[in-house]
Amino acid sequence: MIESALVGWSRLQFALTAGYHWIFVPLTLGLAVIMAVMESIYVKTGDEFWKRTAKFWMKIFAINFAVGIATGIILEFEFGTNFSNYSWFVGDIFGAPLAIEGIFAFFMEATFFAVMFFGWEKVGKRFHLASTWFTAIGAAISALWILVANSWMQNPVGMDFNPDTVRHEMVDFWAVVLNPVAISKFFHAVFSGWMTGSIFVIGISCWYLLKGRERKFALASIRVAAIVGIVGTLSVMLSGDSSGVQMAKYQPMKLAAAEGLEEGGKGAPFSIVPGVEIPNMLSILATHDIDGYVPGINNILDGYTTPEGEVHLSAEEKMERGKIAIEAFSEYRDSKDSNPEEAAVAREVLEENMEYFGYGYIDSREELVPPVGLVYWAFRVMVGFGSALLLLMMVVLWAERRGRLEKMRWLMWAALLSIPLVYLAGQAGWIVAEVGRQPWVIDGLLPVKAAVSSVSVAAVKTTFFLFVAIFTLFLAIEIRIMIKAIKEGPKVDVE
Repeated sequence: MIESALVGWSRLQFALTAGYHWIFVPLTLGLAVIMAVMESIYVKTGDEFWKRTAKFWMKIFAINFAVGIATGIILEFEFGTNFSNYSWFVGDIFGAPLAIEGIFAFFMEATFFAVMFFGWEKVGKRFHLASTWFTAIGAAISALWILVANSWMQNPVGMDFNPDTVRHEMVDFWAVVLNPVAISKFFHAVFSGWMTGSIFVIGISCWYLLKGRERKFALASIRVAAIVGIVGTLSVMLSGDSSGVQMAKYQPMKLAAAEGLEEGGKGAPFSIVPGVEIPNMLSILATHDIDGYVPGINNILDGYTTPEGEVHLSAEEKMERGKIAIEAFSEYRDSKDSNPEEAAVAREVLEENMEYFGYGYIDSREELVPPVGLVYWAFRVMVGFGSALLLLMMVVLWAERRGRLEKMRWLMWAALLSIPLVYLAGQAGWIVAEVGRQPWVIDGLLPVKAAVSSVSVAAVKTTFFLFVAIFTLFLAIEIRIMIKAIKEGPKVDVE
């Protein structure tokens, strides 16, 4: 796909910001649940060991939470600075869930975080426990509203175009909130955070065991984290199945790219790696039917008809109808005051073709195909690493429960070295989600090249490298502070 320098640099800057932000978010989601479980055990048993254990992981949580906020704030500002056309076109819809996230969810999360972190000796045990759980719930609710906004970009629903204001306006709030893509995406993202937090805790705890330190603390942390992680990863797989069905229904090009599927059909195979396939498996995953029809890239570009008789236009037909919609919109704007009858006709034509409005900005069918190689391999990194990490957590939990973990140094090293892998799996998932829907910023409605701001390429380049420096500094500071806290240790084994 050929794109202008402005579009390319704007996309790259947003990808950089989002990628850095997602380093911090999943650990926040996962650690919040793990430390809440540990504190629940403390409140139930009264054992001070669990209180000290929970407090240590809260310290790690606080370090990660503080740095994550900074990257998230910058990310939201970029919608106005780099994608102002997008913000104007759909700001009434996209801004609503982000506003709710900031006013309600983040406020709730931050308030209870303060009680949780500073209130150990100032409030009762049960109130403090409630604050810890509400911090975890607030983090999940915050993710919910952000994912509602993101999922609307994947599957735009609940809106109507107003040609007088040149904006899409929300007409059904609950259609946006209950978007099936949002529901699947929410559970997939939150439970992947459980997996990230669990692998992190298991890996750091195994480091203590390898160093011969904090044995009781490490084994207890591994036990809790492994259970949370196994539950979370199994839930990721279940929500991933739902996401696959939604992708096949609403974003068939993304699914075709993720599979490198050029020619689709009934009983489509699933590609493990190039040249190795499982017959009929893609149809099962995408349609829950062994003979289900799955279109390939060429089918989507050429146009196809499903076995149920549903007709999908070719790329050229969509582009033509998109240009008709844009021309009708222009005619409506020019004649609405001077010639109401002509304006009414133009508006009717616009409404008939509005579904393809965004295709009017597409110059060739090749633009409609995302980077297949990147999406294909990112999907395999996500699934492959996720499956391997699930197996690892199961083996670690089994070894811990049998009292064999400390004798299996190779397993403890594997757990420690798996920490970067869980982050790679998470980043790969977002590559599939976001790169897989290119060239669209709003799938089928607004291409990225029509959404960017009228700013200079030099300005975007300058801020890009500035963000590289700032975010890298943030990450380095966080890692250094975390390493220092981990080396100091929780000191919970000392009676």
